[in-house]
Amino acid sequence: MIVTILAYIIGTYVVSRIVESKRHATDRLATAVMTSSFAVVLLPLVSVVWTVVERGSNRFDWTFYSETMRGVVGEGGGAYHAIIGTLIITALAATFSVPFGLFTAIYLVEYGGKTRFSKRVTGLVDVMTGIPSIVAGLFAYALFVLVDGPGHRSGLAGAVALTLLMTPVVVRASEEMLRLVPNELREASYALGVAKWRTIAKIVLPTAIAGILTGIVLSIARVIGETAPLLITVGIAQGVNYNPFSGRMATLPVFTYNSYAFPTLPRDASLDRAWASALTLVIIVAVLFTGARILSSILKPKGLK
Repeated sequence: MIVTILAYIIGTYVVSRIVESKRHATDRLATAVMTSSFAVVLLPLVSVVWTVVERGSNRFDWTFYSETMRGVVGEGGGAYHAIIGTLIITALAATFSVPFGLFTAIYLVEYGGKTRFSKRVTGLVDVMTGIPSIVAGLFAYALFVLVDGPGHRSGLAGAVALTLLMTPVVVRASEEMLRLVPNELREASYALGVAKWRTIAKIVLPTAIAGILTGIVLSIARVIGETAPLLITVGIAQGVNYNPFSGRMATLPVFTYNSYAFPTLPRDASLDRAWASALTLVIIVAVLFTGARILSSILKPKGLK
């Protein structure tokens, strides 16, 4: 591959230099370098998607999505309980993160200015963006241990851990989108005597809604596949638990990890379940992105491109 790419770049430049001119050859050289770089970056992504789809399709059937692992030994079983647990915990985390993150971004852009407090909030958000996921899981576990005692496992604890990872992404994405809204729109609204909070609600947020929704979906995609914090705070279960406030719950990341790291006999059946659950995570993220794009197109104010 390396030899082919180098031959393509050098050959393009040499042929263009002979047939055309030095200026055209330089332009084609830059184009060849950019095209080759894009192909090199795209190749691992295509490889990952292809591998997940190919291996996950072995158990891409109704049984996998309608049954649990309760009482299953060996072949059969499904990930219905893990799908339900992932959706419940992620929905709770989004319920906590989106309002906090969005209101924090509104404060930083519209009210905070360059005050000392807003700078400290920005610094805290930057620090939280880089914390390891295992640290968030340990913090949430320690927090609930103080309340309920050692060995606490619940979907709520997992949602709190994911909230710590999700909130700074929502803040950063929303902040950048709000800063892109032209000040002329705000000034025109103020000139008409509209209150600041109403300007934010009716002018600023609708203008930036497309980018904000995309940022929210990115934050959900960031946490929906986290394994370490959920392994600590939620654990694993063989059946469905609809109550996130009590007891262990199964989630797709932990189910994938357990199926792949600790396969049961026959081993191939357990590995097929792991790849199928990984494919399910990819599908969920793809559906979220598609829904966000559709909503952003619908909610975008008329006249904006």
